[in-house]
Amino acid sequence: MNRPKRAGKGVLFILSGLLLASGAIRLGTEAIVAQAAGTESAPPATEASDAPQVCELEGAPSELAAALLDRERRVSELERRLEDRFKALAIAEEELTARLAELREAEATLEEAIAGAETASDSDLARLTAVYENMKPADAAALFEEMTPNFAAGFVANMRPDAAAAILAGLEPTTAYAISVVLAGRNANAPSQ
Repeated sequence: MNRPKRAGKGVLFILSGLLLASGAIRLGTEAIVAQAAGTESAPPATEASDAPQVCELEGAPSELAAALLDRERRVSELERRLEDRFKALAIAEEELTARLAELREAEATLEEAIAGAETASDSDLARLTAVYENMKPADAAALFEEMTPNFAAGFVANMRPDAAAAILAGLEPTTAYAISVVLAGRNANAPSQ
């Protein structure tokens, strides 16, 4: 038995060849079109553009850019405020330093005045004590009778012992006792060590 030859194998081979040729033609034409489109819109590689590139954003990227610009504005405002505060602090520090110098100067002047007053007071008390020491003991005793025991004890403590003894001997016994108690108790609460 002989089989008749099929005519279908040759036709399939021809159709496959045509499909391949069609694909090659399409690839070639698309490459030519892409090359032509690329050369028309792209600037030449040798030219450098000095103008800044501007990218327009749409949707979420533009919101991000707006948020960044707002944040930059707030940060700039905060920096300005901090700078103002630093300037104010520097001015306040200068004023404080000047006032502190004035206070130190006033304190030194006050210390001199107090020292002068204490010296004058000590000098006056020493002079008055010397006057009481040089008075007749009976006359001095009459004056000490009129003084409070605390006040009289201050003079007695600074007198020579012989003059103090003569004056205390001329006083009423209760007055002499009160002055002696004040003198004895002056250093009773002082630390011993």
